[in-house]
Amino acid sequence: MPMIQAVERALLILDLFDEYDTELKITEISDRMVLHKSTVHSLLKTLQVHRYIEQNPENGKYRLGMKLLERGTIVMHNLDIRNVVRKHLIHLSNITGQTTNLVILDGKEGVYIDKVEGSKAIIRYSRIGKRIPIHCSAVGKVLVAYKEPKELKQLLKGYVYRQHTAKTIMSESYFMQELEKVRGQGYSVDNEENEPGVRCIAVPVRDHSGQVIAAISMSTLVARVSDAELMEHVQSLQQAAEEISEQMGFGIPSFHGKEVL
Repeated sequence: MPMIQAVERALLILDLFDEYDTELKITEISDRMVLHKSTVHSLLKTLQVHRYIEQNPENGKYRLGMKLLERGTIVMHNLDIRNVVRKHLIHLSNITGQTTNLVILDGKEGVYIDKVEGSKAIIRYSRIGKRIPIHCSAVGKVLVAYKEPKELKQLLKGYVYRQHTAKTIMSESYFMQELEKVRGQGYSVDNEENEPGVRCIAVPVRDHSGQVIAAISMSTLVARVSDAELMEHVQSLQQAAEEISEQMGFGIPSFHGKEVL
């Protein structure tokens, strides 16, 4: 089925905005889209009429509109797993003081669908809706580690191992070794691979069929959380993930690299 060019362009404009570029001038949008300003102006006006884009009256820049929040709220409400996991994230955050997250796989990236900010957290590593690469994140590793070999091979076809820090995994062979390690120990670690000074841990959440459908994680600062304390947090995450998986219908959870029966 052929794509509608105008629709695709409108969607690509929405994708230009993130936590770093919350507002953009029409010239900036035009340059990034490699489109004439008149074309971009028409697209923006259409999005603006439907409240997916709004214009800041003070500086004339464009930003995402409230309609996206409305649509996103509906999506979040329909994510049953988020309702199940929420209380566990709150409990984990309360007992550890760290930020806890719920992440699902979307294509070749993880997407944060819930988080609870910890009282000890001084970083803003994640946000709901943020996308994160699979090769340099604890959640990404967990979300793909348990896939069948053929499915994993297809997923990684053409995958780009972009470097984020000096510790980022930069090759498929190294990544496959890392995934084997994850399966063996039942949890994953992002050891400053995505952001310097930040170390994250993650464990899998399974559904009734035993498939990994999500990951719960914890973000910590290397300077403030020791290796011993980190392992205590891993155990807390594993216990929570086991309870969540049972609620999702998984009868015999396994978080220690054992085969699911």
